[in-house]
Amino acid sequence: MSIAPLMLDLKDTVLSAEEKELLAHPLTGGVILFGRNYESIEQLEYLVKQIRRSTSRELLIAVDHEGGRVQRFRKEFTTLPSLAALYDVSDNEQTFLQLSHHHGWLMASELRAVDIDFSFAPVLDLNYGVSDVIGDRAFHRQPDTVSMLAIAYINGMHEAGMASTGKHFPGHGAVVADSHTDIPIDKRSFDEIWSQDMQPFAELIKKGLDAIMPAHVIYSEVDKHPAGFSSFWLQQILRQKLAFDGVIFSDDLSMQGASVIGGFTERAEAAMEAGCDMMLVCNNRKGAVEVIDNANIKQDDTSSKRLESMQGRSFMNRSALLDSKQWVETADAMISIC
Repeated sequence: MSIAPLMLDLKDTVLSAEEKELLAHPLTGGVILFGRNYESIEQLEYLVKQIRRSTSRELLIAVDHEGGRVQRFRKEFTTLPSLAALYDVSDNEQTFLQLSHHHGWLMASELRAVDIDFSFAPVLDLNYGVSDVIGDRAFHRQPDTVSMLAIAYINGMHEAGMASTGKHFPGHGAVVADSHTDIPIDKRSFDEIWSQDMQPFAELIKKGLDAIMPAHVIYSEVDKHPAGFSSFWLQQILRQKLAFDGVIFSDDLSMQGASVIGGFTERAEAAMEAGCDMMLVCNNRKGAVEVIDNANIKQDDTSSKRLESMQGRSFMNRSALLDSKQWVETADAMISIC
């Protein structure tokens, strides 16, 4: 059964009656979880079952679980280091690539073991040292190092049955402003962005990157719209120039960086028109309801087919995972970095 184009959030650790109704709506195709949705492994497993049972249709369940500052589930999950730490603690290429693979596998395996489809990872931005919101969420400053580490990381994710999402296309690391609370403007030329920030995306697309999330950043020398609402970035560059045929997720439409487009209805319609396969509407229930009630969006067969590729593949349950030698050794390796 096809997967619909909206991803919504939840307010608490169990589904409310309103949320059951929202998840059953034919435009809803996914749920993103946050720290507020987590108390314990047992509670999380029950919540995931509630979500799955809320509709006869397939729903994607996602989370931002990168490690470092951005790890939604803490208690009973392994504490993961930031991506930047994987290179910083290494003294040779073989070691940092192995650590990156371990990080990707461990993150993915612990989520797949509780039936969460995927984490929006990895970050492919470059760490220019100016963006507090990116910072150590990025692997490194140099594009070739980011590409090497990200390939190893994604191989680890795939080994655990999880699809990958590279973010934030074409690169968020060179602007100071935080798109959660501001409207970032990057004044660099296309050639500069292409030669630096876009190289990891270009390289990872060749290696089988499953999905991409564009930035709520305006690259003013290139296009007047933020990348996630720009047919230039998503169609001409991503689909045509880079030949990317995977999923395009919008970033959260409630972020300040999306506000230049208008209200929630306009944001959802613009993101879909630009080329997003799934739109995220989080942390604003009124906005989510507005989109469902008023936005002129529809299920697209091509997008639905792409979205099916984000479903988690078969993996062991949590008890089997914790009993495995691979989990014990990998968790120990990650904890030693933190």
